[in-house]
Amino acid sequence: MKRPLALLIALIWSAPLLAHHGVAGVGAAALEGPGAPIESASSATLPAGRALAYLKLDHAEYKRYDPTAPEADYARYWMTGLGYGFTPWFSGYLFVPYHDKTDEPGGYTSRGWADLALMGQLGFKYDGRDGWQLNPAHESLDDLEDWHFTVFAGATLPTGNANARDSLGQIDPGKSRGFGKSSFSLGASAAKMLSPRLTLNLEISAIRFQEYTYADGQRVKFGDENRLNGALSYRLLADAERKFRLDGVLEAQYLHLGRDKADGVGEAGTGGRMVYLMPGIRAYLDSFSIALGVKRPVWTRLNESHLQQGAEGKEKYRLIFSVSRLF
Repeated sequence: MKRPLALLIALIWSAPLLAHHGVAGVGAAALEGPGAPIESASSATLPAGRALAYLKLDHAEYKRYDPTAPEADYARYWMTGLGYGFTPWFSGYLFVPYHDKTDEPGGYTSRGWADLALMGQLGFKYDGRDGWQLNPAHESLDDLEDWHFTVFAGATLPTGNANARDSLGQIDPGKSRGFGKSSFSLGASAAKMLSPRLTLNLEISAIRFQEYTYADGQRVKFGDENRLNGALSYRLLADAERKFRLDGVLEAQYLHLGRDKADGVGEAGTGGRMVYLMPGIRAYLDSFSIALGVKRPVWTRLNESHLQQGAEGKEKYRLIFSVSRLF
């Protein structure tokens, strides 16, 4: 017999995905029912008429190779966000990122607010009785065992300083706090409860950038980003009276980066393919959610790898932390 969603206390934002330039993705999860990844998108929309506030930190610690020259030390990508459920099947989001890209002493450290981002998420489901349908306002716990899907799309707004200069007056596009022009993202996710405790989440997404001419005359187009992610979430503990849930999560992420182009020519030491693994935990308490994961590259095929210190695939680790609340 189907049970009402008395235990579905809140849909909570699961840390928006940060691409290698700090672009956001989407995801959400519930106290009871399907679990959520730490970083990839999952397949739940916000409840109609409810708002969500969230904060995320992505701290990347890089491997260093040359003790005689300053190299990228670490990067911290902060992201604040607001979401709103316009309908049970459509949610909208606004993201405000802050970047801290720090070199070793003697290098160029860049800090500041980056480009704002807007995103929309459409949710739907499939079951054997009713076929395809948009997410309804209410679902039983049995209904949550159906396949759930989302399609999401977004764009950045060129609000960050794309032409920030270092102490020598030079512009480094890789350290800039904006793209100069809008970037665009598109993706889809799927989720299925494999058992009352175990959830499979899948995501495929892409980000595209436009060529921008900087104040010093250089023309740069960042490489395309394509992602394929999968995660298993297992409910370790649930206490309905205290409205508490604890999940263990194992997430795998495949990332393909195209070459950056300068003045129309592909740049050496950019782009490649890599796979990350990230174990982590996600805790829910009433309308709050906290997630923590440690991500490391386990396989890389980088173009001119020896030139890519401080790039994706060259991390010692990435620490992913997020906290959110539904209102």
